[in-house]
Amino acid sequence: MNRKTLVLPAVVGLLAPVLAACGGSGSGSGGDAIKVGTTDRFIASKDAPAPLDPAYAYDVGTWNILRQTVQTLMIQPKGEGDPVPEAAESCGFTDSGNERYACKLREGLKFANGDAITAADVKYSIDRALAIKADSGVFALLSTIDTVETQGDREVIFHLKTADATFPFKLSTPVAGIVNPDDYAKNKLRDGFDVDGSGPYTLRAEVKNDEITNAVFTKNPNYKGTLKVNNEEVDMRSFETADAMGDALAKGDLDVMTRTMSPAQIKKLTDDSDGNVDLVEMPGLEIRYLAFNTNDPGVKTKAVRQAMAQIINRSELTSKVYGSAAQPLYSLVPASITGHSNAFFNKYGDPSVGKAKTMLADANITTPVKLTLNYTTDHYGSATKQEFELLQKQLNDSGLFDVTIKGTAWDAFVPAERKGSYEVWGMGWFPDFPDADNYLAPFLDKDNFLKLPYANAQIRTKLIPESRREADRLAAASSLTQIQDIVADEVPLLPLWQGKQYVAARDNVTGTAYALNSSATLQLWELSRGVS
Repeated sequence: MNRKTLVLPAVVGLLAPVLAACGGSGSGSGGDAIKVGTTDRFIASKDAPAPLDPAYAYDVGTWNILRQTVQTLMIQPKGEGDPVPEAAESCGFTDSGNERYACKLREGLKFANGDAITAADVKYSIDRALAIKADSGVFALLSTIDTVETQGDREVIFHLKTADATFPFKLSTPVAGIVNPDDYAKNKLRDGFDVDGSGPYTLRAEVKNDEITNAVFTKNPNYKGTLKVNNEEVDMRSFETADAMGDALAKGDLDVMTRTMSPAQIKKLTDDSDGNVDLVEMPGLEIRYLAFNTNDPGVKTKAVRQAMAQIINRSELTSKVYGSAAQPLYSLVPASITGHSNAFFNKYGDPSVGKAKTMLADANITTPVKLTLNYTTDHYGSATKQEFELLQKQLNDSGLFDVTIKGTAWDAFVPAERKGSYEVWGMGWFPDFPDADNYLAPFLDKDNFLKLPYANAQIRTKLIPESRREADRLAAASSLTQIQDIVADEVPLLPLWQGKQYVAARDNVTGTAYALNSSATLQLWELSRGVS
């Protein structure tokens, strides 16, 4: 093993970091704040004035701020596995049908400002997210809730509309974060970058031109939960490019850099056996895909979408653009998740221009089909442009398509996508929780976060509810496979690849093996200074 590239494997579907040299809890905090770099951007705009409100936020960057500051009843544990109580002392289903879920709060819980937390605050927070129904679509994670009941100051009972074995996972996501009614209005989002909660840290945001340049996380003295906080302060700095972030690490201005590093940076750090920076490779559940506005004339006919699925060469895409950092994906559900099926490969096999030509001819589609593929320039890393240039080349070289590509900054890209302005666009997905349901329902159910016009009654009314009734996720495989087969046939979305994830850190920083979990959750509390 290259000393400077520490690989954390997945074992029998359980994604768990196993290397102790740079992992686990450090011996405690020491010295100055730990400085962390990211290329995530945090912008308040006319279309998204409340980027950090738990009732609105729904991307990996903003969630990683909320996970440090806003506490949830449940949390995904260190080393993965089923969620465990966090703000709660205990939680569990109280009926055989997975429709009644009860939690008891820890005694003495407080918000960071010292206010006591009660069951009424939990109810307020959940009811608020459902009532606001923000256009980000994050409220849909709580859509199986019928009513929230409180009993005394410490007991909360969730009555569900239908069985939902994944509900404990949903209570571990920031949309279920507990907020103080004094800080968050009942029917209005909280604009700007103020965040108040009961998590392991408080936040002070340094802002310029309506964008966070530096997020200062300070240990919350009133925090009471399961997490051991191994530092007093973490400063997270946002960079416009991966190269600028890498330069800051090389100069010693950063201790750690996370997402998103470029493929070239990953290769360089992998090959470098000297120096004082360690690259930690860990299992990842990130996927990339194309989404289709199936009401748009250009892609309304299924044969056009199927022809694209038949032509795109995922192996070439991953090897030429991402190298060893990605692998081809033939379903919305990643290969390491229970319920995965290679549905797209089963239907289309290897790329074939001849088969695609027949599909279009049989549907009386005039070729070349003119399309614009849209991508975001500043959210998924610098390689995104190269990825879309290669997709364009593959489709145009077939002679069946005349594709133009267009890049747009994230703060403008998301509103345009939600308004239906694009016919085809590229997106990434970092799971809310590691279950197949979370790679299917957010895209295909009612109130899906992409606001796709595509709707399949069998998926929505039969297969998704059917799969959620199964507490044993292996038993849900039949329903999940049927959903994936339907998606492969109708192609409302086209999966492209599944990625790994990396953390690069100076070798006097410990805890890096747990700095990210498989869902790309940033766990700043794991970081400390020590001897590697």
